Amino acid sequence: QVRLVESGGGLVQPGGSLRLSCTAQSIYSMLEMGWYRQAPGKERELVATLTMIGNTNYADSVKGRFSISRDNDQNTVHLQMNNLKSEDTAVYFCWANYYSNFWGQGTQVTVSS
Repeated sequence: QVRLVESGGGLVQPGGSLRLSCTAQSIYSMLEMGWYRQAPGKERELVATLTMIGNTNYADSVKGRFSISRDNDQNTVHLQMNNLKSEDTAVYFCWANYYSNFWGQGTQVTVSS
């Protein structure tokens, strides 16, 4: 079993920035890590993912504004979110894969003036 520990999130004004971090507590290096989000009344959707060898995948809605990075030694992934918009408001879930999918508990991001 892999436990994902998330940090970051909170309330920010439109145009502001936030940074999310997630650490996988495991002796194994995760093959891939990333973030998904779920807004009220909507399905969970991919935000960004990053493989161990550096391949990234971003949702079109966040390209150019969000950046995902990873510290392989720490089994940690970061999501830098810039120029946040009200439509980015959601619960953000950390995700990791090591032959199975693992999920964090989620952290709230609210973009509002």
